[in-house]
Amino acid sequence: MAWVFVTDAQQRKAVPIVRSLGRHGIQVVAGDSTRWSMAFFSKYCTHWVIYPSPTETPDLFIGWLIDHLKHNTYDALFPIDEKTLDPVTQHLKELCKYTAVPVVDHSTYMKARDKGQTIRIALENDIPCPKTYFVSDVEEVRALAERIDFPVVIKPRQSQGSRGIVYVQSRSKLYPEYCRIHERYPFPLIQEFIPPGGEALGVEALLNKDSEPRAAFVHRRLREYPVSGGPSTLRESVHAPDLIEMGLRLLKALNWYGVAMVEFKVDPRDNTPKLMEINPKFWGSIQLSIVSGIDFPYLLYCVATEGDVTPIFDYQVGVRCRWLLGDFLHFLSNPNRFRLQPSFFQFWGDNLHDDILSRDDPGPVLGMFVSYLAQAFGRKLWRDLWR
Repeated sequence: MAWVFVTDAQQRKAVPIVRSLGRHGIQVVAGDSTRWSMAFFSKYCTHWVIYPSPTETPDLFIGWLIDHLKHNTYDALFPIDEKTLDPVTQHLKELCKYTAVPVVDHSTYMKARDKGQTIRIALENDIPCPKTYFVSDVEEVRALAERIDFPVVIKPRQSQGSRGIVYVQSRSKLYPEYCRIHERYPFPLIQEFIPPGGEALGVEALLNKDSEPRAAFVHRRLREYPVSGGPSTLRESVHAPDLIEMGLRLLKALNWYGVAMVEFKVDPRDNTPKLMEINPKFWGSIQLSIVSGIDFPYLLYCVATEGDVTPIFDYQVGVRCRWLLGDFLHFLSNPNRFRLQPSFFQFWGDNLHDDILSRDDPGPVLGMFVSYLAQAFGRKLWRDLWR
């Protein structure tokens, strides 16, 4: 009987990952640092465990994880988010003594997380990017402001979602805004602003240990929250072989192993897809690729345990998947909410799926609400209520 340990069970993407593995007969143990984690409530979660916070106490987390793997037999470990990937990749050799861990080494992982390094590697491999300015001294920004076109985007080298991203409309605002972001995210990038009107697309891929592509998939964003830029709330599978080629070219240049998503945005001025960033882990919209025919979690398990898998690049196009709660927030904050295409009120359809909602496995929805209640009331009060 096969066993896999999946971390970050509170993350929305943990639910389809746990379901995927469980539906293939794999016993899944899910872990997180909070008891009220969505994936714990899935019927495909065989057991759940609470571990020390990987962000607040990374040394305690790694010590706990090594001890847990020593005393329990797993076929693979899936660290699925930055919180756990950071310490796991740093201690990869030690962890691989006890189970298969299908991720890259820490140096490669950090190259993919650092947007500056990603852009440099992309340019070396003829992959289109927004015009980017690399700053090594904050005072350089004063002179830079006099010779570049506006608006521009200040973008942290490492951050999640839209955190730390600032749009600057005028020369006088660039230096103070840059200094403000620099205090929290040292030496952020300055990039040209790609105007609205072009599609946002993601190339999702799996590569084996020899950095050979074994699966690839493309989606386009239809809606996101926040409306100005953030996680997708509705997205659709599309056919884009040229984009897949560019995404795989970049990942192979990094000698990638495992899963990742390469994000592009089409510049409406020249209709060219330009690189935004690499998401060096499982992505939030993983459910879409699964229901479209490419089961990345199970394929990753096969690569980790068997060494390789038969390549799969065919999938159904026109499939849509939504994160209902996020889409509701988009609806509330979008002034054109009643003119959205497709309509927010389209809840059913043969090719419409949801990240979390499932008649087969309704538990994670309950887990989601319990989790939000726990956060709303605060940890201490919640513990007092359940003594």
